[in-house]
Amino acid sequence: MTPRFGTLLVPVSGLSGTTYPAGTAVSINGRGSAVDGFVNGDWLPLAWWEFAEGRGEDTAEG
Repeated sequence: MTPRFGTLLVPVSGLSGTTYPAGTAVSINGRGSAVDGFVNGDWLPLAWWEFAEGRGEDTAEG
């Protein structure tokens, strides 16, 4: 499976309690109205409108 990447469009809080600002690169998993996003191992539950797919591949880590 090819890794997928994206960029946050709005600030999103991760499971750790850290809020990641818009523009943060994320690795993404899943499809549909909600996907799993990851930033340095922190899980971000993402809605379809909170990220843009296909950007940020140089800095996101799963």
